[in-house]
Amino acid sequence: MNRPDKSFIADNSETDNSLPFLTAQFEGIGGIIKMRDEDFVVEEIPLCKPDGQGEHIYALIEKNGISTMDAMADIARALRITRKEIGFAGLKDARAVARQWISIENIEPEKLGALKIANVRILQVDKHSEKLKSGGLAGNRFVVRLRKVNLPVKQAVTVAEKIISELLGRGAPNYFGPQRFGQRNDNHLLGETVAKGKVEQFADIFLGGSEKQDSPVISQARRFYEQGDYKKAHDSWPYVYADQRRALKALTKKNGSKKHAYHSVDKYLKGFFVSAYQSYLFNRFLALRMPDIDKVLAGDIAYNHISREFFRIENPSAENPRCQAFEISPTGPLFGLRMTKSAGPAGEIENRILENAGLNGRDLRQMSEYGAGGVRRPLRFRPHNAKISAGDDKYGSYVELRFELDSGCYATCFLREICKTGL
Repeated sequence: MNRPDKSFIADNSETDNSLPFLTAQFEGIGGIIKMRDEDFVVEEIPLCKPDGQGEHIYALIEKNGISTMDAMADIARALRITRKEIGFAGLKDARAVARQWISIENIEPEKLGALKIANVRILQVDKHSEKLKSGGLAGNRFVVRLRKVNLPVKQAVTVAEKIISELLGRGAPNYFGPQRFGQRNDNHLLGETVAKGKVEQFADIFLGGSEKQDSPVISQARRFYEQGDYKKAHDSWPYVYADQRRALKALTKKNGSKKHAYHSVDKYLKGFFVSAYQSYLFNRFLALRMPDIDKVLAGDIAYNHISREFFRIENPSAENPRCQAFEISPTGPLFGLRMTKSAGPAGEIENRILENAGLNGRDLRQMSEYGAGGVRRPLRFRPHNAKISAGDDKYGSYVELRFELDSGCYATCFLREICKTGL
């Protein structure tokens, strides 16, 4: 029986601490951001609110302590529909209190409003003329309480204010946060196997690797897989892990064919993994451009924050004053066939990332089949309406941050600059 290729699994680890800080000259205040789920509150800022008409029923939900995908699965199961019938704008942290909109077509509003699901509350129900699509939000509003900081809270506030001032002026690094890569830090590894057609390695990471941090039940299921006992592995996975169970069922029926196991996994899920791989490569590129994310290079593809358009930098000297004023920013690659490539010095860094990753045209075509056509992403973002204060409650003292971020920006990447610790 073939065993998992663990050398592959260890090659591309992505950790919070492996990415350089922009404000390295300031000592962080430390702290824990999620000692309790209620210490991290996020609320979507929608692009447009329901108009009260149409066949799409919108619901504002509040989930506590579970992921968006798990919440969608629970709602779908309760309504006896498929998960794909539920529209939502973005993924929210599992360890948090998160309020986000969902949409379902042709369902009775009363039925949706009356749902009783553990860790999910229906706050509001309305109608709209269109389905809620991925990315359909203006941004997110956060209230975060940092506990167990390294300094007295009032002193921590003073230090944090200096860091925030720097980030408001130069921008925060627009890394993809650790939640993008999953609890086991392997979403991007799975995405790489999809991009490169390494179906056996996909199965080994998706179903094996029991040395990773998992619950005892899932860890046991992964060990059964590594031992080649696919039937026991299938029976050990909880029912909510439909893709793992389906892959293991295929292995059992097809005499251990990992190719059949690979093809049994939902295409949307594999596309999510490919997107995580794009994110990993973007982080590598951004790390190489640090700390000069407030400067453009010749050949850069820049983003205009006012017009929201992309353009090529021909004369950096003429454009850098606009960059200093935060009118424009350099961008990095989310690699794909449709992505506009940079040139010159910026292009050389991009090419280095591609070469180190071993990505070729066939791989990029494979990625496009899973929805990863390729786009550009700004290397920095500016927080909005940032406020900081000290507080105290029955759980102890804390530093509270309130801020808003544009869609696609990670609160954890803003907070890690303040804390200087892995989040």
